[in-house]
Amino acid sequence: MARTTPHRIRCADGFELHATLHSPEGPVRGVVLMHPATAMSASMYFAFAARLTDDGFAVVTYNYRGVHPSGVAKRTRAGFLTWADQDVDAVTRWAAERFPGLPLLAVGHSFGGHAIGLSASSQRLTAAVMVATQAGSLRFIRSLRERMLVAMYLKFIGPLCARFLGYMPYARLGMGEDVPAQATLEWSRWASMPRFYFDDPHVDAEARLRRPHMPVLSIGLDDDPWAPPEAIDLVCEHLTGCTVARQQFSPADSAGQGICHLGFFREHHAATLWPTVIDWLRSHAPERG
Repeated sequence: MARTTPHRIRCADGFELHATLHSPEGPVRGVVLMHPATAMSASMYFAFAARLTDDGFAVVTYNYRGVHPSGVAKRTRAGFLTWADQDVDAVTRWAAERFPGLPLLAVGHSFGGHAIGLSASSQRLTAAVMVATQAGSLRFIRSLRERMLVAMYLKFIGPLCARFLGYMPYARLGMGEDVPAQATLEWSRWASMPRFYFDDPHVDAEARLRRPHMPVLSIGLDDDPWAPPEAIDLVCEHLTGCTVARQQFSPADSAGQGICHLGFFREHHAATLWPTVIDWLRSHAPERG
C-alpha cells in the first residue's frame, strides 16, 4: 500500500505549490514527476501514481499555480512559461534534493510534456515520457467541426473570459479546473501560429527544447482529435538532444475503450496501456540490489 504525504514546494519566486509524494513500501528505485495537462488537477494522476509505487517508484504529483484548488485562477498571474520556469523547476529541484543519487524521471501529459521540453531543470532528468504532447495549432485538427469548436473556446470564449472575468472558468463548463487569464491568452495566440509556440520569438522554444539530453518516449493516441501524429512529431523534431521513441495507441489496444486526449491516465486503461509506460520507466531505473 502506497503512502501519500502532502508537501508544500517553494518556487524561486516564493510561490508555494501543493504537492503529494506517493511513496512505495520498500526501497525506492527511482522518482517520477507527474506534470499535468492544462486545467487538470493532480488527483487525475493518483491511480497511475499508485501503480508506479507498486513497482518501487516514488511519485510526485502537483498542481500548477492558479489551476487548483478552485477559486485561485482569478488571483493568480501565471502563463505556460511561468509553469515551466517556476513550477516545474521547483518540483524537479525538490525531488532531486530529496532523493539524491536516484534516477529522476518525468511523465508529462499534454502541456506537461511541453513543460519537460521548455524547462531548463529537465536537464537533470534521466528519461521522460510525453503523452499527447502536440503542437496545438488549430490547423492540425482534421475534423472541421472539432476545429471550429476548439477555435470557439480558444479564440472567442477564452479571451473574452480572460479579459472580463480574469480567468477561464473551465470548472463551470465541466472541462477541468479554472485556468489563469495569462495562460488562456497565450494558448489562444499560439493556436493561430502554424508552428505553435515555435513561431513566438518571446518563447525561444527551439533553443529551450535543444537543452535536454535524454531518452524520451512520446505517445500519441489515434482517437485524439487534437493531436494527430504530425502535430506530435513537430514537437519531437525539436528535441534534437534527445533520443525520441514514438508510439501510437488506438482504442483497439485497450479492448476497444476510447482514449482521446485526456483519457490515457483513466484507471480502466491500467491493464492495457499503462504497462508500456511503466516498463519503459523501469528500463531507465533498474532495481537496486
